[in-house]
Amino acid sequence: MDKMTIPNNNDTNLRALGFCGADDSVHPHMLGIIAHAYPFVEFGVLFRPDKEGEPRYASKEWVDKLSSVVASSGGTMKLAAHLCGSRVNEVLKGDDTFLSTLPKLGFQRVQINATAVNGVDVSNLAGQVSTVADLMTCHPELEFILQKNDETKPLWQGLLKLDTFGGGGGLLPPHVSMLVDESKGTGVLASSWPKAPEEYPIGYAGGIGPANIVSVLEGVLQASQGKDIWIDMESSLRSTKNGQDVFDLDKCYSVIHATCSVLKLYDHPEFLTTSSS
Repeated sequence: MDKMTIPNNNDTNLRALGFCGADDSVHPHMLGIIAHAYPFVEFGVLFRPDKEGEPRYASKEWVDKLSSVVASSGGTMKLAAHLCGSRVNEVLKGDDTFLSTLPKLGFQRVQINATAVNGVDVSNLAGQVSTVADLMTCHPELEFILQKNDETKPLWQGLLKLDTFGGGGGLLPPHVSMLVDESKGTGVLASSWPKAPEEYPIGYAGGIGPANIVSVLEGVLQASQGKDIWIDMESSLRSTKNGQDVFDLDKCYSVIHATCSVLKLYDHPEFLTTSSS
């Protein structure tokens, strides 16, 4: 099987399983091993300078090591940078100094978590729409993900209305998508999953994890109406081991196993097919 081919049983429209919060508690090589076996997995790294090195927020040294793993993967490893705190404030002001470093580190997607709980100044989101649009336009090499919820509505709604950005009429440029997460990153399960719109790609988040992955995927794939979607999770992947708050790869694999063995949306690699049922 070509290493660039993602094994897929049913032509699924699930483009990625997002595991966010990878940090110094796991060796970057472990992420590389998982990504090599299951290239539909996307690891998310949270960037917030005032919390760097704490659980969920990787240190710069760790990110550099992960970058080396990505560079050796031959382009098969999926990485998303989840910006929080001052990193989002920079984007809202049009400052792309840090943002510009992400592609060289191996990140293909950037999520902008413009919510107060993520340490962001949200007092003028409506007034920063044009600035954010200009910044995104300058970086077509990245896919930008906007959190879509009530708090961020002034930003994403403003972008949808901006004629000079996506053309107006509720459209977005091809390299901009949205993540539906009414929990605002707090890990609260959604009561329902909205249908995927025609005008732009979306993903789903909020309370998703190993305990409910089967029912969630069944629900979001039905809501997607055949459009490409992804899911993302964070809080449910944490565990306390040896007294430490860690990014739990066992929990990540539980989600992968359910996706492959129960729902059969993707295949396990060939060397595991006789023992993964």
